[in-house]
Amino acid sequence: MLISPPGSLHGARRPRLEVAPPYSYSLGQEAIELARRAGLVLDFWQQQALDLMLAVREDGRWACFEYAEIVARQNGKGSLLEARALAGLFLLGERLIMWSAHEYKTAMEGFRRFRDLLKNLGESVNDNLIDVGGVLVKVSNTNGEESFERLDTGQRVKFIARSKGSGRGFSGDVNFIDEAFAYTPDQHAALMPTMSARPNPQIIYTSSPPLTGDTGETLYALRERAEAGGDDSLGFRDWGAAGDLDHLDGLNLDDRELWAATNPALGVRITEETIARERRSMTALDFARERLGVWPHKIAGGGAIDVKQFAKLTDPDSQAGADVVFAVEVAYDRSSSTIAAWSVRADELGHAEIIDQRPGTDWVVKRLVELRDRWNPVAFGLDGKGPALSLAFDLEAAGIKRSEDPEKPVRGDLVVLSLPEMAAACGQLLDAITQESFRHLDDPDLNAAVAGAKTRPVGDVEVWGRRNAAAEISPLTAVTVARRVYVTRIDAINKPQRKPLAAWA
Repeated sequence: MLISPPGSLHGARRPRLEVAPPYSYSLGQEAIELARRAGLVLDFWQQQALDLMLAVREDGRWACFEYAEIVARQNGKGSLLEARALAGLFLLGERLIMWSAHEYKTAMEGFRRFRDLLKNLGESVNDNLIDVGGVLVKVSNTNGEESFERLDTGQRVKFIARSKGSGRGFSGDVNFIDEAFAYTPDQHAALMPTMSARPNPQIIYTSSPPLTGDTGETLYALRERAEAGGDDSLGFRDWGAAGDLDHLDGLNLDDRELWAATNPALGVRITEETIARERRSMTALDFARERLGVWPHKIAGGGAIDVKQFAKLTDPDSQAGADVVFAVEVAYDRSSSTIAAWSVRADELGHAEIIDQRPGTDWVVKRLVELRDRWNPVAFGLDGKGPALSLAFDLEAAGIKRSEDPEKPVRGDLVVLSLPEMAAACGQLLDAITQESFRHLDDPDLNAAVAGAKTRPVGDVEVWGRRNAAAEISPLTAVTVARRVYVTRIDAINKPQRKPLAAWA
C-alpha cells in the first residue's frame, strides 16, 4: 500500500550497483506467491531481489552461493529473509535455516515476525503449535533456543545472536547474516566450513553499510569482489549513493531524487516527510550513512594492537608470581565470560593469563570464589562501564566486596574501574606491549582478541571498542583490567607470607 500522496517521489526500482551471475531459471515467483499468501506483499525491488536470490543454474544448484542486499535502514531488508525462510521451509525442503543477527533483540524481532507469517498462513493450535495446511509446525520460544520445526519432516528455522563461536556446531542449508556490518572475519571463518557438506548451500547477507572504516571487513570484501567482477557465485545489490563519508562535499544531501534512488521503499513505508525530518535532526555524516547508504572510507591496515609485537611477548613457560589479580569480563552479547589474571614474575616482568572462559555468566561468581579461597588474591577487578558490571551485586553477595575504606584496601577486595581508569588501563597496556614489559602464554582466545581489537574515543583518550571490534575482545579487556588493578593495588595492601602460585585449576 502506498503511503505517500499522489505526485510524490517513489523509490528506485533498481539499485546503483547490481551484480548477478548467469542462471537458467528462478524459483522467486513461487516464493513471492507463498509470501503473499502469508500476508507479506513484497515491493517490486524485493521481488527482484528474491528472483535473483533464488536463481538456479543448469545443474540445479543456486546461482548465488552468496547473496548480499545492502540498503538503508527501514526499507524492508527483513522481509527478504522472511520470504526466503518461508520458501525454504515449505517449498525447497531445506533441513536447517539459520537466521543470525548481531544483537539478540534483532534476531528475536525476526523470530516474532516469522511466527506471525506462519499464523497468517495457517492457524494456531496452541502457543507452541501452528497448523499450516495440515503441516504442524512446532514453536520453540526458550531463551537462546528460538526456532520453528516441521514435525512431519524435521525441517527447522533457528534464530540466534552471533558470537565468536556461534558459527561452529551447526550446518545449515541456508545461513542468514542479518546486520552483516557487524559480521566478523572470525565468525565467517567459523561458519563457512560448516556449509561444505551441504548439497546446495546458500549464505545471504542483509545490511546497511559498515559503521566505521575500520570495521565491516567481511562486508567490504564482498563489495570489492562485486566491483571487481568475475565471481560467478556472487549476487550483490547496493542501493547506497556512490562515494564515501570522508568526501561528502560532492553529494547534495537535500536532493530528493537522491533520497528516492537510495531508498526503494520511499512512498511505500518511508515518506519524504520522514526523511526530511531526519535530514534536519541528524548530522550530515549520520544522514549520509543511515539514510543514503553511503559507506565509510575503508581504513587499511590492522587493529589497535600490533599483532607481531604482541607475538614477541609469547612465553609458554611463563609462570605467575605469588601475588595475583583476577579480573572478569563478559562478552558484549553476553554469550560468554572470561576470567584473566595478572601477576609479576620473579624476573619482574608481568605475567598475563586467561584463567577460564565459558559460555554465559552463571558460572563466574562461583569460580571467582574458588580462586579467592585458594589463592588469596590482591584483588578482583571489572570494568565499571562494561557488561561485567551486572555481576557486581552477586559478587558482593558472595563476599567479594568493594573496599569499605578506599584508603585502606585489603586483600580480595572488588575494584570497579571507572571510565577514566579504563582509558588509563588501555593506554598502559598498549605501552606495556611496546615496551615488552610482560609475557603471555600464547592463548588462542587472547590472540584473537588482540588481533581484532579496536579503540573508540572518550574525550581525548581511548578505550577498547566492543561494538566496532573485529573479534570478541573480552579476554583482552579482562587482562587490561587485571593489570590496572594490580599496579594500583599491590603496594597498598598488607602482604601475607608469599608462596608460589603453582597452578590455576
